[in-house]
Amino acid sequence: MADYRLGIDLGGTKIEIAVLNRSGDLVLRERIPNPGIYNEAVLAIRDLVMDVDRRLGAVPSHRVSAGQHTSTLGIGIPGSISPETGLIKNANATWLNNQPFGHDMESALARPVRTENDANCFALSEAADGAAKGMLTVFGVIIGTGMGAGIVNNGRVLEGRHHIAGEWGHLPLPWPTEEDAPARECFCGNKGCMERYLSGPALAADWKGPGNRNTAGIEEAAANGDQAAIAALGRYTERFARACAMVINFLDPDVIVLGGGVSNIHTLYERVPPLLAKHVITPVCTTPIVKNKHGDSSGVRGAAWLWDVTE
Repeated sequence: MADYRLGIDLGGTKIEIAVLNRSGDLVLRERIPNPGIYNEAVLAIRDLVMDVDRRLGAVPSHRVSAGQHTSTLGIGIPGSISPETGLIKNANATWLNNQPFGHDMESALARPVRTENDANCFALSEAADGAAKGMLTVFGVIIGTGMGAGIVNNGRVLEGRHHIAGEWGHLPLPWPTEEDAPARECFCGNKGCMERYLSGPALAADWKGPGNRNTAGIEEAAANGDQAAIAALGRYTERFARACAMVINFLDPDVIVLGGGVSNIHTLYERVPPLLAKHVITPVCTTPIVKNKHGDSSGVRGAAWLWDVTE
C-alpha cells in the first residue's frame, strides 16, 4: 500500500490536487488555474504533482527503495478514454477530445497514472468513505450544468465496454407525460434526453424562463409562495423520481447519492422517495436517496481512490 494517494480533478477552470494518507485522511488540497490549452494543462499537472511529491518526500510507488515514502496518482477528467483508441471522448472541455491524455501524462511524469471520468470518481469517493460507505452497489449522480453519473460495485468503478457506463443524462426521460412534450432537443443529436429536463439550467429555465441557468433560491422562493417556483419544483421532483425509478429497475443500487448544485435542493430527499413506488417493479421500494458527504472535494478524492487500498 502506498503511503499517499494523489488525486487530480481536471475541471473547466481549475486543476485541483488532493492527497490522502493510508487511512484515507486528507493531508493536502490545493488548486491552480487550468490554462485550457492541452499541452499547457499536461505540463501544469506534471509540475503540480512533482512539487507535491517533493514536499511529501514521496516517490512513485513503482520506483520505491527501502525507507522511502510512496505515492500513487489518479486523475478525474470531464470525459472518458476510448478503449479502442486511447483518446479522450465526450469531454465538455472540448480541447481534451481526441487527445492521448492518459499516455501523455504517464510520459510526462514517468509513472503509472489511472484516469477516469469525473462522475465515476465522485461515485467512488462517496462509496469509499462518503455517504455510501459500506454499500455494495452505488449509483452516484452529479447534477449541475449537465447530468452525469457513475456506478461503483464492491469498491470498483463499472466502466463498461465503451467506457460510457453511467451516462444516464442521455437516456430518454422515462414514462413521458403530455407536460413533457414536445421532446426537447439535446446537443448529442437526440431528443428527450433526461439532461434536457433535469440539469440545473433546465430547472432554472422552467422556473424563471428560457435563458436562466441558476437555481439558487428556488426552495426559498417556493416557501414564500412563488407559484412559478412551486410549480417548477413539483414538475422537477416528479420527473426526477421517474429517472431514479428507472435506475432502480435496471440496476437496483443500494443507494443513490446526489452531487452537483442541484443536490443542495433539500426538498428532493423528502419528496422523491415516496414517488418511486408508482414506477419501480417491486412491492416495496426502500432505496435511499442521499446527499453527498464530501461536497466539491468528492471528485478529487475519488481520483485518489482509483488505486485500491491494497496497492
